[in-house]
Amino acid sequence: MTDAKPKILVIEDDLDVAEMLNAYFRAQGYEVFTVNWGEDGVRSCQTVHPDLVILDIRLPDIDGYEVARRLRNDRRTADVPIIFLTEKRDRSDRLQGLELGADDYITKPFDVQELRLRVRNALKRVSQGSLTNPVTGLPEGALVEEKLAELFDKDGAALLFVAIENMDSFREAYGFVASDDVLRAISLMVVNTMREVSRPEDFLGHLSGTEFILVVPPSNLAALAERLRLRLEQSMEYFYPIKDRELVAKRKDRLTAKLTELPMSRGQFSEIDQVKAELIRLKK
Repeated sequence: MTDAKPKILVIEDDLDVAEMLNAYFRAQGYEVFTVNWGEDGVRSCQTVHPDLVILDIRLPDIDGYEVARRLRNDRRTADVPIIFLTEKRDRSDRLQGLELGADDYITKPFDVQELRLRVRNALKRVSQGSLTNPVTGLPEGALVEEKLAELFDKDGAALLFVAIENMDSFREAYGFVASDDVLRAISLMVVNTMREVSRPEDFLGHLSGTEFILVVPPSNLAALAERLRLRLEQSMEYFYPIKDRELVAKRKDRLTAKLTELPMSRGQFSEIDQVKAELIRLKK
């Protein structure tokens, strides 16, 4: 007995694009359904029960935002991953889609290989229950919160918070694949630095997609932070194409890493949100 193929619903009114996506993802081993109208998309999602929806924003009847809104408001489809596929590039358009619970946002013309990776990552995220980050493979969500909660009644722990800033600007300029490569490279640098300075039992995970949290002994905190800060600062410019490095170095929205150290003591915190709020306060 073979595993069922993941089902993708494509809601796209451009018949050429819809046909291309149908053929491509079928060749990749997915079961694909296509519709060309928003209302049909809502109905199909309720009957087909897809594992993921690729949704165009510009549709001939209701737009993709309304489709997404209806899917998110129906308990039968509330958790289906949505990847917006659109010609709109304005930041406000992207934010509107993300506010409706879209998992990703790709603008036309798009690289079909990039879309394939976004589909794969979204499906992996669902199958793993958001316990590990699909890009880096590091713990996130409940696993990280459980680890932090363990520290509330213990002495002898410290946190190192690593925030990668301006990743949105980098992603807009170079695409999702390039930004994923950056996150993977940074996670490897953090892992390798921890191996040099920390113990095997020390912890590394995500607070968000671009934020890392390290749990280490207070005695290792300063040395680890200094070594990691230096390594990240020396690496950031190399994530950019050679032709752009000189110009990017002068821009305020270039990739940067901010490291925040937080020694912890028994009873200092009682909730995860308190820890997060303190890290954000110290980062500023």
